[in-house]
Amino acid sequence: MSQAAAIATVGDTHRAGRPAAQIAGGWELGLLVFMALLYLVGVWINPGFFGSGTALSAVLRDTARFGVMAVGMTFVIVNKDLDLSVGSTLGLVATIFSIVYAKSHFDAGIGAAIGFAVLTGLVIGLLNGWLVTVMQVPSFIATLTMLFIGRGFVLGLTGGKTIGYSEKAVADGWFFQVGETNALGFNNQILVLFLVAAIGIVVLAKTRIGYETYAVGGNEMAASYAGIPTRWVRIRAYVYAALAATLAGLMNIAQNKGIDSTYGQGAELIVIAAVIVGGASIAGGRGRVLGACLGAALVLLVDKVLREGIPITRIVKVGDIEMSVAQMAQLPPGAVPAFLGLILLVAVLIEPYVVQRRVLARLFARVTGRPLPLSFDGGIAISQPATKGTRSQSRGVGVRGWRAFFYRRDAAAVMLAVVLWLAGLYLRPDFWGSLDNTFNLALAFTEIALLAIGLTFVIANGDIDLSVGSVLALSAATAAFLMSEYAADPLFAVLAAFVAGTLAGVMNGVLTVRFGLPAFVATLGMFYIARGIGAWLSAGRQLSGFPETYNLLGRKVIEVLKYWHVAPDAGILFNLASAVSIQTVIMAVIAIAAGIVLGTTTLGQMVYATGGNARAAQYAGVNVARVRFLSLVFSAMCAALAGIIYVAYLRSFNPSAGQLRELDAIASVIIGGGSVFGGYGTIIGSLAGAIVITLIRALLSLQVFLPDGSSFVMPQHWVNVWIGLILIAAVLGDIWFRQQGILTLWLGKLRKHGPVQD
Repeated sequence: MSQAAAIATVGDTHRAGRPAAQIAGGWELGLLVFMALLYLVGVWINPGFFGSGTALSAVLRDTARFGVMAVGMTFVIVNKDLDLSVGSTLGLVATIFSIVYAKSHFDAGIGAAIGFAVLTGLVIGLLNGWLVTVMQVPSFIATLTMLFIGRGFVLGLTGGKTIGYSEKAVADGWFFQVGETNALGFNNQILVLFLVAAIGIVVLAKTRIGYETYAVGGNEMAASYAGIPTRWVRIRAYVYAALAATLAGLMNIAQNKGIDSTYGQGAELIVIAAVIVGGASIAGGRGRVLGACLGAALVLLVDKVLREGIPITRIVKVGDIEMSVAQMAQLPPGAVPAFLGLILLVAVLIEPYVVQRRVLARLFARVTGRPLPLSFDGGIAISQPATKGTRSQSRGVGVRGWRAFFYRRDAAAVMLAVVLWLAGLYLRPDFWGSLDNTFNLALAFTEIALLAIGLTFVIANGDIDLSVGSVLALSAATAAFLMSEYAADPLFAVLAAFVAGTLAGVMNGVLTVRFGLPAFVATLGMFYIARGIGAWLSAGRQLSGFPETYNLLGRKVIEVLKYWHVAPDAGILFNLASAVSIQTVIMAVIAIAAGIVLGTTTLGQMVYATGGNARAAQYAGVNVARVRFLSLVFSAMCAALAGIIYVAYLRSFNPSAGQLRELDAIASVIIGGGSVFGGYGTIIGSLAGAIVITLIRALLSLQVFLPDGSSFVMPQHWVNVWIGLILIAAVLGDIWFRQQGILTLWLGKLRKHGPVQD
């Protein structure tokens, strides 16, 4: 019998003879055993907390909310998709409920508040599904954008403030009782989790909905040929995930009777890690709801063990008297997110290297002398849609002179940058064209431009790097920590920071190329690890007090020349040196070098070939793995350099450094003509895109004077909403206007079916 036939026979026997395996199996049993051992470790470390029922009650209560979200996420991941927006969905739903319900806002009834909250979740789920299926936006881009847009709405609607309604909640006790402890001694949210989990288990394992989900995740094309409405199945999963996040948000509200602007931050990491730890495959087609719920409990238990700390006794001397003081030794801020990011990566690697190869089963067989079971080494790479040539480029073949510019993919970004500059000049002619404003814009542009330069190579490869903002923070924290805490030499601090960022890129490359992780999964893990380590180094506080020789990296050229006593006399050179900053010079040098490499060298052509068609490039002799690895490392190097400059310019380090910069950088590359599917991108286009993002942020922050003499400034909380909308518009423009040529087709139809002339 062939191996394929043997596998088919084993699969049929497995389904027919063990129907319970669709609900639970050895993986879930292993999770229970591991959680019991981990809890015993917690009791040993901190018996005062874990030895009581308080710890177990707290873990189960928090597990309830994340477990509910994990139920919905299981359907998405089994479908071979991903939803990074569940955390912001939870926060936005809670915000909408609070604004409608609170006396300080609309003061509506509990029914209306719940109705608007559910409607918000439903709209988000449908929008995610529509973007991913109908509009063909990669799931990680669509839901990442929704994450930032949702977070922007939360900040904008709350104004960064807390909204509470404890007094009003007394009258609606039937709802808020969900967050209370019942007469049996446990929180009612646990009952909600049991109910939702039971429904999810039955639906996924025993109904047509579940069978369709497994079929689409296992092989979407085959499922389509079998008559399954694959598009609807994927949309439905996003709706389930959003509604599960909605329910979790309502559970949070019932417990806290109010919200703050941080609601839901980081929840997506815990939920995705929970589903994967629970046995689901990031490559789709496999996963169980019970395992996802147990995975949520395990991740929350790890979080609790890491956060609680170890009881210690310190001897404090007051005068001649020694006193024993009981304290808790805890991990510094940032350690927990770093560990959770590491858990996500380890959980994803378990799939191809433990589950598919059936390591435990084969080890048990060797120990007992039984025949070795079959292993299924299928890999975990997620295929992306292929890049297509654009109609405008086809029409532009052979065009010469200035007309050729308009057929370039990066032409739109250049023209848009000019239009935005003129818009600023029109709105504030007294301010916009000044030298100070130009200098400030150049400083803001440099940071985004450096990140975009590195990302151009990655995106042209067909990969993505979600960690650039966090790598910026890691490098900045490394330099700041060494100089402020150890008075390190500035040159050594710069080299150490650069090495730290580069190592993050090396790890991204190794996970992506050597271990076969999708780039967005590897860099998502690094997104949390790098930022966590950065916060760990700084202990969550601002660092300052650096040598002036280091700060010169963020100063104008004239200040550096004066420091070394070589400043020119008053004149053109003096004025130029007074206007240009060192970081702008550094960025320009990196941009020129990167542009030459990408546009004129063999390596650059290999990058385009890899992104256009990796298999064809490999057949042509291109070392695809090396090209992808080098691109991810170069991206991290650019981010590290941006972090070093960031600290020098501000003369301090803040743990929030680089937040949302990955969104700005990705948007810059896409606006500048890059394609999320690979094969395209230019340094000139990415720089033009970075200028566009910089100008948009500046315009949204511009104080505009109205005819009546009043003025208006866009609240900063809303800026990220606009940037997110711009990114999704850029991606849709790339797919539907550049690649599909929809606008050209529409114009052609209008000409073809236009009015008939007499």
